[in-house]
Amino acid sequence: MSGKNSGFAADLAAGIDLTGNAAPARRSTIAANVLTGRSNRLADLASGAVVTRTHELVDPARCRMWAGHNREYGLLNEDRCADLIESIKAQGRQEMPAIVRRVAGDPDYDFEVICGARRHWSISWLRSHNYPDFKFLVDVREIGDEEAFRLADIENRARDDLTDLERAKDYLRALEAYYDGRQKTMADRLKVTESWLTRYLDLARLPGEIMAAFTNPQDLGVRNAIALKALLKPEDRRARAFREAKRLAESQAEGDSLPVLEVVRLLGLAADPPKKSGSPKRSGSELPSFETAAGKPLLRVDKKGRGGVTLTLHPKSGASRDEVEAALAKVLDHLWA
Repeated sequence: MSGKNSGFAADLAAGIDLTGNAAPARRSTIAANVLTGRSNRLADLASGAVVTRTHELVDPARCRMWAGHNREYGLLNEDRCADLIESIKAQGRQEMPAIVRRVAGDPDYDFEVICGARRHWSISWLRSHNYPDFKFLVDVREIGDEEAFRLADIENRARDDLTDLERAKDYLRALEAYYDGRQKTMADRLKVTESWLTRYLDLARLPGEIMAAFTNPQDLGVRNAIALKALLKPEDRRARAFREAKRLAESQAEGDSLPVLEVVRLLGLAADPPKKSGSPKRSGSELPSFETAAGKPLLRVDKKGRGGVTLTLHPKSGASRDEVEAALAKVLDHLWA
């Protein structure tokens, strides 16, 4: 018998008392370490210190989207999933598992997808386009709806392919579904600030009359929501913005769509009708100042020393060069009349 085998046999025999006397002390060996390690592993699993994951390769047709999924599955297409499709083809498999949970009582489905709509769509597309052997790799979890929402949010928060509007609508739905409308509670659970969450909720709450002005609302971001929200009060401004949004929707339906920033600008101009564009405002010093059509400062004239003046231009006013030159001409007309 080899040295290793004899040592292992000695370890097994060490636990048997053939003489009735106390068992001799066992020496530390490979066998003892293996048994101890296995015991420790079981103890860690029982205590929750170690979490096991169940990964399975399944037919994507047996998976449905969770009703609370934060991505609009109907918006997915070959263009939005092109990078993932190419990656799966290059690797020969799906690298990152989608997170799912088991479905009970539905003969058509075995799982619902919590995170991984693009992965599900891409595998489904590949299976129907000459790659029938691809399977959908899933990580099976046992989780409730609120935990599933937070898990999906964490996974997708940094993804560029999820639009601000998709995320905003998901937050608004979750606010009532899981947090009883308490925004502070929701922000605490998501580990974000209330102001950060408010910007997304404002985007989701924009009325349909305003959203109609955009040919592709998915292009809207949280920064656009700040400007659009300001158009909704008071009622007269809101009514003017709604009328302009309807006009823009009709005009774009007949021709080319406008960029998001241009639509926002036009809505702003309609909500605050131009005053007398380029007309001078006279202060007590009888020196003119000028505003843009949107009411923003364009050019200010101030006295300087004995008989002199200073001109202050505002390059970020949004005015065109022609408007600036017209204002300067009026200043000269005023001073050298």
